Amino acid sequence: MNFEYSEKEKLFRIEIKDWLENTLPKSISDKVRKHQRLSKQDYQTFMTILNDKGWLATHWPTEYGGTGWNAIEKHIFEEEIIIASAPRIVPFGTIMLGPVLIEFGSEEQKKYYLPRILNGEDWWAQGYSEPGAGSDLASLKTRAVNMGDHYIVNGQKTWTTLGQHANKIFCLVKTDINSKPQSGISFLLIDMDTPGIEVKPIITLDGEHEVNEVWFTDVKVPIKNLVGKENEGWTYAKYLLTFERTGIAGVPYSKTALNHLKVISQKTFKNGKPLIEDPVFSSEIAELEIDLLAMEIFNLRTVSAASKGKAPGMESSLLKIKGTLVRQRTTELLRKAIGPQALPYLPEQFDEGWNDTSIGPDYAGTIAKQYFNMRKISIYGGSNEIQKNIVAKASFGL
Repeated sequence: MNFEYSEKEKLFRIEIKDWLENTLPKSISDKVRKHQRLSKQDYQTFMTILNDKGWLATHWPTEYGGTGWNAIEKHIFEEEIIIASAPRIVPFGTIMLGPVLIEFGSEEQKKYYLPRILNGEDWWAQGYSEPGAGSDLASLKTRAVNMGDHYIVNGQKTWTTLGQHANKIFCLVKTDINSKPQSGISFLLIDMDTPGIEVKPIITLDGEHEVNEVWFTDVKVPIKNLVGKENEGWTYAKYLLTFERTGIAGVPYSKTALNHLKVISQKTFKNGKPLIEDPVFSSEIAELEIDLLAMEIFNLRTVSAASKGKAPGMESSLLKIKGTLVRQRTTELLRKAIGPQALPYLPEQFDEGWNDTSIGPDYAGTIAKQYFNMRKISIYGGSNEIQKNIVAKASFGL
């Protein structure tokens, strides 16, 4: 493939950039730039703006409200929204569930749920991981018993990102305990307001409430909320995970963070010279940049193949592994560049309106938060160790 952008693609980038500059609310971009806490309304405001423009569902076919963009256009769009300091597009409805419903859902489910995802009526959470069944997802224990016209669901999900904001959750549940693990799993759509559901917060290492536990006690779910066929949910789950893992690679985020690292290494000093001039540190940046450029090309190849109907499998695992290592390494170098000034960590500094610079320069205040938050990405979406097993099995039949 040709890695030079065409004139059409360059004009497309300018269109995205200009639109964001004129449309993205400054109050939201300022919060993103300062790594301040975003409310549900902040996310929803940006996604509503995108939907009004027709740019929200970049992974959907046009007949369902998608953009119809090719792989390069999606890549350019993702880069520009990050450069503009826009909030991330919350992935659970548009990027994860939407493609699954389009591929495997009933016509009734598509007609009902897809418009609600786009217009923000439904906020989805992901009900995959459980205590003891995270990376080994096939060993999940949440049960769904078929009662004829409904299921009764009992169990627990954990690490449910932004579950405190969600009104819907898509869940993997065990519907046949006598079959081998992967064969007895089904994919259910569950209303979070159903009696018997309890959401409990988990406070992460960076002090934030981003993830949750979700408990199900005799939760009644209509049979019509089953996606596809009973006991075939593992197929749908793997399909969804290829989209999630490719996104976790986070190439545009890494490129922005790398540029930030270069700026900081020019503002910090070692032996009286900017840190960027230190041969050891500059070689670490160079090595990181080489890895990132290689990963970007591989990412473009993968999403390009996916846009032609080839669902990424092993490729998404490779991207997930390398992408998370690059993102973690970037925050490690940022922390190293700041030195002792990366140590202070005050939760209130991430509230809107915080402007106290007494704990250090403004560019140093968020480093600890970023570093702590990035520790988790090599685990979620299927731990890197499990992804290596997937790659080995796909490549060598091990």
